[in-house]
Amino acid sequence: MQLKQLFTEDRAVSPVIGVILMVAITVILAAVIGTFVLGLGDQVSETAPQASFSFDYNGSTGLTITHESGEAIPTSQINITGDKLPANPTFSAGGDNQVSAGESADITLTSAFTDGDTVRVVWTSESGSSSSTLQKWTYNG
Repeated sequence: MQLKQLFTEDRAVSPVIGVILMVAITVILAAVIGTFVLGLGDQVSETAPQASFSFDYNGSTGLTITHESGEAIPTSQINITGDKLPANPTFSAGGDNQVSAGESADITLTSAFTDGDTVRVVWTSESGSSSSTLQKWTYNG
């Protein structure tokens, strides 16, 4: 082999490798652009918070729901739904409008629970496009 010919060789990268790189770049660009055009990029950050709630039923017409642990949740994004609940029960949040660990909702029921009645703590994203049940409680006499 001639050393002079090795350094004067001017062939470029193999056409197959070039085509593979072009396809890869096109696929990546299409995925990124498609994600934002379809609005999926906004939903990536809208994941449900991790939080745990406890339920204390006094056997009559009172229910206390307490945020036991986990992330603080804005009061505007948390709802309490279920059987025999008054309209729009809410948590007693501090001045920061966040439901944090230790804060609770004292609810006066419209009537006593019966077997199978369910109460849910539901989180709704800021945009309102997604929601998730954070905790569910079912009364079993």
